[in-house]
Amino acid sequence: MATTRIMTSFVVILVLLGTICDAQLTSTFYDSTCPNALSTIRTAIRTAISKERRMAASLIRLHFHDCFVQGCDASILLDDSSTIESEKSARPNNNSVRGFEIIDKAKSEVEKVCPGIVSCADIVAVAARDASFAVGGPSWTVKLGRRDSTTASKSLANTDLPLFTDDLKTLISRFSNKNLTPREMVTLSGAHTIGQAQCFTFRGRIYNNASDIDAGFASTRQRGCPLSSTTANDQKLAALDLVTPNSFDNNYFKNLIQKKGLLQSDQVLFSGGSTDSIVSEYSKNPTTFKSDFAAAMIKMGDIEPLTGSAGIIRSICSAVN
Repeated sequence: MATTRIMTSFVVILVLLGTICDAQLTSTFYDSTCPNALSTIRTAIRTAISKERRMAASLIRLHFHDCFVQGCDASILLDDSSTIESEKSARPNNNSVRGFEIIDKAKSEVEKVCPGIVSCADIVAVAARDASFAVGGPSWTVKLGRRDSTTASKSLANTDLPLFTDDLKTLISRFSNKNLTPREMVTLSGAHTIGQAQCFTFRGRIYNNASDIDAGFASTRQRGCPLSSTTANDQKLAALDLVTPNSFDNNYFKNLIQKKGLLQSDQVLFSGGSTDSIVSEYSKNPTTFKSDFAAAMIKMGDIEPLTGSAGIIRSICSAVN
């Protein structure tokens, strides 16, 4: 009897612990402490995207680059200081990741209604969802309750974030390290349907006359990306999807099948490898892609969040204060 009671108590404790862990992030986290948080963030994001539609892709990417380094903790927002080496200057982020001022604006508006309550990490997560929906992409229920880091890691940003030169094996490994499957990797890459890239990231691909790029596509892209490398030329922008660059749809996958992926790290998703079938599926089923994208974003948002007494709530997203 005593053994039975002990085992029963142990099971109850495990159940309670599991419930507590599951409850650390919840969509209702601010319902009582800051009920207008989500609407305030949404207004700021919609305003920003109405001024510059490209910002939608930037905000989704900002969330992605945050979560892949130390987890979804807003570490990417921190500027250099005497104790912090900012992730902003890491190779995958430098002069590339953007949208910081939009998050700062959303944070300042939230602070007016609920000072010291809503984390920058949660604002980044909500902003990505609102950005997707603003350009025709899916919406999803964002789990909340993340807290902000007091540290950043430029070194991890340099080693953990995907690069435009990555091959398929490397990409699969990078995502697997974050508990994301190859399918989820392909799904999340679909956000490139509304993205843009700088000339230096695809110059090698469009001038190398390789068999994995459509010749006409390469010629078209060369007109906007000169072969000579100068600062001005390197920073010239091009839409990753030429067909519908401002709409969140499945044309990205159709482009890959036609050998019209702009980045090498995009085209490797359809290059005779293990992810070809996923690309083909999404090229034919936009509804499936959007549904899977929402689910993958929710899962990505669960990467190593700081909760409870861990971390802090920053009053300004770019500094520990």
